[in-house]
Parts: sequence; structure tokens; C-alpha cells
Amino acid sequence: MAWNEPGGNSNNQDPWGGKRRGGDRKGPPDLDEAFRKLQESLNGLFGGGKKRTGDGGGSSKGGGFGLLGIGLVVLAAIWLYSAIYVVDEQEQAVVLRFGKYYETVGSGLNIYFPPIDKKYLENVTRERTYTKQGQMLTEDENIVEVPLTVQYRISNLQDFVLNVDQPEVSLQHATDSALRHVVGSTTMDQVLTEGRELMASEIKKRLQGFMDTYKTGITITQVNVQSAAAPREVQEAFDDVIRAREDEQRSRNQAETYANGVVPEARGQAQRIIEDANGYRDEVVSRAKGEADRFTKLVTEYRKAPEVTRQRLYLETMQDVYSNTSKVLVSSEKGGNNLIYLPLDKMVNSSHGPAPVASGSVTPSVTDAAGARAAADLQQQQRELRSRESR
Repeated sequence: MAWNEPGGNSNNQDPWGGKRRGGDRKGPPDLDEAFRKLQESLNGLFGGGKKRTGDGGGSSKGGGFGLLGIGLVVLAAIWLYSAIYVVDEQEQAVVLRFGKYYETVGSGLNIYFPPIDKKYLENVTRERTYTKQGQMLTEDENIVEVPLTVQYRISNLQDFVLNVDQPEVSLQHATDSALRHVVGSTTMDQVLTEGRELMASEIKKRLQGFMDTYKTGITITQVNVQSAAAPREVQEAFDDVIRAREDEQRSRNQAETYANGVVPEARGQAQRIIEDANGYRDEVVSRAKGEADRFTKLVTEYRKAPEVTRQRLYLETMQDVYSNTSKVLVSSEKGGNNLIYLPLDKMVNSSHGPAPVASGSVTPSVTDAAGARAAADLQQQQRELRSRESR
């Protein structure tokens, strides 16, 4: 039988061992009583406990002031917690007072006064990245897909916060404008091959100009133009173009290699020809100078002894002529038409006697006699010339 059923418990006790009402034993905890005791304790802390001996109105009034004090303390703690903030070494904070710029705060423990103050805390040293990719129209009216990565950081937090609404969105729009302008001024070959570095430099310069004009407080640190590609519809044709360009570059390298081997050799041959020409020139000039000196000295000797000099010149000339030829024609003294051939080379060098060769009707005996007579006359003239010189 349950404890609360009629007749179930003669002592009328509850499950906690006490009577339900009016009994001597204690029942369950009274929440109203517990709350009242807590209120009295708080009133005692804030001065409300002194009025407990009075009427009930005074006690209620003291309790109201106690709750108000608690609320003020809690609000003050919450305000102080939100007003104190820490700025890291890599961060800066901009404080606005009544919506107007007040100060820029550096690293350390700081305090501001909300709600009249408002702060913006940002990392000003971290490199931030923005990526852009899209189809662009080149100068020669071809469509290419150009991926682009922009790295930037906040250089002026005041301008970043106050001058432009959503400055990073403005950066994205300016990047799109700069990229389309530069790609539209560049041919497709340059975009796909070696022109990416120059494009990145031009995009960075133009984009930084936009940021400075807008006064966004953003500094562009790096712009990277990644490998551009043609649309998928024409990718095979572009691959053929790239292979043809590689073949062209390989042929050009081979031609340069051949030129590097041929040109130095040709220069060496040209230098050798120049040196030979210089040597020949020096030889001719020296010989001419020697001949001129010889002629000058010969004129001096001729003035001293004209006859002897003429005779000597004649003999030297005849000697040079006879020594350089193997055929001598001697005319007849009687004025005939017969010419005599004298083989002087064989007469001098051969000990077996001259080989008789006749021309016309001249016999071998006549030829030998004429040669002997010419040789005797030449020797006689040389002896006379030497005797004159000795005088």
C-alpha cells in the first residue's frame, strides 16, 4: 500500500521519514526557504540585512538594492573583460571613438571603452594569398586560360580599415582588371612560353598602382603567373604548335653550334692571310728599298768611272741572261739568214762535249766553233773588266 493512500500509514509519514504536514519531523527541503536565506545573506553583504527587524516592505526594498548591486558588478566585470585586449607582435589595432579615427595601437596589453570606442584588430605581417583563374583574350585574338596567384600584406591598417569598404574584394576586382589588360596586350606565344615573367612584373606594377590610387593600405609582394594553357577544345593544336617551336629551337641550337665551330676557323684563316699579305708587303718594300740603295750606289760609281761601270753592267746582265736560259741564238757575222743554236747548259755541265743540235743548214762543226769563240770573247771581256777595276 502506498504511503499516501488512506489508511496506508498510521503515522502519516512521507518517504523521507517525516510527516506530510504539521508533523514534528522534517520533510523535504523547502526551496522558498533556501532562496530566502540566500537573499538575506546577500542583503547582509550590501547593507540590506539591517532592516530585517522592520516591516516586510523594508526587507523587500533591501533585497531589491542587493540584486541591483549584483547586476552592476556583473555588468562591470563583463565590460572590463571586453574592454581589455592584447595585441600580438604581428598585429596592430585601429581604435575608432564615436566613429572617428582615434589611434593605432601596437603590440601589448591595451584597453578601449566600448560602446563609444570600436576596435579593428588585424595581422599586418602575414602574407596573404589570392588566386585568380579565367579565360582571357590575347592580343592576337586567341583565348587562353591564365591562372594567377597574388601575395599581399597590410601595410597601412588605418587605410585598410577606413578608406575602402571590403578592401580585399577591391583587390580581387583590380587583379582581374590588371590581368585582362596585360594579357590583352600580349600575344599568345608569349603568354604560353617565356613571356610569363614579364607579364607577372607588369601585372604587379599595375595592380600596385590601383591599390595606391584607392588607398587600400595593401602592398603587393609577389605576383606569379602559372603555366597558361589553351582551352580543351583546341589543346591538340596547341600541342602541335609547341612541338614545332621545340623543333625550331633545336635546329637553331644546332646552327649556332655549327657557327661556333666554323666562324673561329674562318677567322683564323683570314688572320693567316692577313699575316701573309703583311709579310709579302714587308718583303716587297724591303727589296724595293734595297734596289733603290743599290741604284744610288751604282750611280755614284758610274759618275766615277762611266765606261767601266757600263761594261760591268753589260757583263752582269749577260751573265744573268745566260744563266737562266738553256738556248742561245747567235747570228752570222756575214749577214746571212742562218741562226746558230748554242746549248750552253750542256757545254758547261757536260764533260762529254756538247750535244750537236743544228738549226737550218749549220753543221755540228760550225756550231762548236761559234760556241767556243763566244765563250772566249766573254772570258776576254771579264779579264779586261777586272784589270780596269784593279787600276
